[in-house]
Amino acid sequence: MHVSPKKHLGQHFLTDENIALKIAQTIQNQNFNNILEIGPGTGVLTKHLITCYPDKDLKVLEIDKESVEFLYVNYPSLKVISGDFLKIDTQTIFTDDFMVIGNFPYNISSQIVFKVIENRHHIPVMAGMFQKEVAERICEKPNTKAYGIISVLTQAYFDCTYLFTVSEHVFNPPPKVKSGVLIMVKKNEEPDCDMVKFTYLVKKSFNQRRKMLRKSLKSDFKPEFLQDDFFMQRPENLSVEDFVYLTKLSVQ
Repeated sequence: MHVSPKKHLGQHFLTDENIALKIAQTIQNQNFNNILEIGPGTGVLTKHLITCYPDKDLKVLEIDKESVEFLYVNYPSLKVISGDFLKIDTQTIFTDDFMVIGNFPYNISSQIVFKVIENRHHIPVMAGMFQKEVAERICEKPNTKAYGIISVLTQAYFDCTYLFTVSEHVFNPPPKVKSGVLIMVKKNEEPDCDMVKFTYLVKKSFNQRRKMLRKSLKSDFKPEFLQDDFFMQRPENLSVEDFVYLTKLSVQ
């Protein structure tokens, strides 16, 4: 049975078995029993997850009906869920904590990350392949152009590590960009501040990233606070800890 990559689903099927194995091995040191693979397609990563983790509970979630049928035929013992990760209630997949892994569709990969953040209390690990630029942004540090909203909001809750780059030539069809593989592992402690306010300030400041904080956040702080040198910085200069400080200051 042949599965055709579908452009509207952002499908680029990985064809290199060695890279698929390397991606599967990214979670080998994580002590969680449940694994969810998102977007398995034709199972190039799935087969290595089955081999590498025979004692773990593996489920795959696939939106493409043709791929679902392929997986049923070729992996009859595999637990296949037909659905959309962005719409599904994650607590219906596993009752206990689970790791997320996959070759994530480029067109929704950031949304997948934000959903994992929302469900971080039972998704402690996320690993897999993204468009290289997105993977770099997630793991980026302050004082760079790539550092932004997704960097701060992810790193507030997860330790993020960029692992390796993947050539565009090992996919069918080849994407126009390179890919990057990363792993995110949930931190033991969350920032000690109002995280709703934290998220609001991160997004508002980066939405005007060329402006100093005293301009972009003028309506959120008392005038005397805005005279401090801290507010002469731009958002890309601020670490997660700086945004925590900013959040605490905003409620004084």
